[in-house]
Amino acid sequence: MKRLNQYIRIFKYASVLLVGILGSAFAAPAAELKPLTFPLLFDARERLAKPDLTTLPRLRFLTTLDFPPFNFADEAGRPTGFQVDLARAICAELDIVAKCQIEAMPFAELRPALDNRQGEAIIAGMAVTPDLRQSYLVSRPFMVLPARFLKRRELPVEGPAALSLAGQAVGVVEKSAHEAMLKAWFPALKPVAFKDYAALTGALANGKIAAAFGDGVRLTFWNASADARNCCQLVDGPYVSDQFLGEGLTIQFAPDESLLQQAVDHALLSLSRKGRLKELYLRYFPYGLY
Repeated sequence: MKRLNQYIRIFKYASVLLVGILGSAFAAPAAELKPLTFPLLFDARERLAKPDLTTLPRLRFLTTLDFPPFNFADEAGRPTGFQVDLARAICAELDIVAKCQIEAMPFAELRPALDNRQGEAIIAGMAVTPDLRQSYLVSRPFMVLPARFLKRRELPVEGPAALSLAGQAVGVVEKSAHEAMLKAWFPALKPVAFKDYAALTGALANGKIAAAFGDGVRLTFWNASADARNCCQLVDGPYVSDQFLGEGLTIQFAPDESLLQQAVDHALLSLSRKGRLKELYLRYFPYGLY
């Protein structure tokens, strides 16, 4: 069991996020500024019934504090982040705020805690695998995590970057889903594999490669950091693929909690229709991912 794309092991730009939340916008040339978009994950015409939860004694979401910007601790040590605020919004939408709780614990303890009924749901960026689906119920995805191209600024782009970069060195993390995706979708590019994102972005900052292809969250936050030295810009995409990148972020429940699963799906659809889901996205990803 692993977290989507193993973010937290190398995600070191949470401080940039916090600056953005407090109102200091990420630095970007005016020419790059554009309206931020958020993919529509729910059909606005769809109707999902709201189950009766009057007899529900509690809805405790289990999460972690080491997955910024999705889940982390604020200055007072309280759980916060995109998924934590989403959990609270779900409870408000279902009119069960008084019954709603959030408990943080180490990632490895989440599934055992759910199995032992220490909570009713997991919201922690857990990868949806066949094994997970055999053991738990899963909500509809509320966010997909795209792949992006990040290229050196001095390189001209005429048309799609995937065509302009043909024959040039494009870095990617070795043995990753993004490496497989790059080779399958963009055979004209020249992939150069790096052991991790630190090595990949270091090579990009130093001009050793023309561009990088990888996780949109990591590349976006790195590009907004001082380490990037304003070297690069995001181009093309976003690229999403169930085959290579998975279904996206979901919420997990015990196998006998179908009523709760239906209630959460109803809340997610309602939050999407009202624009609340997009508001949360813009709060924690002010620079945009798509």
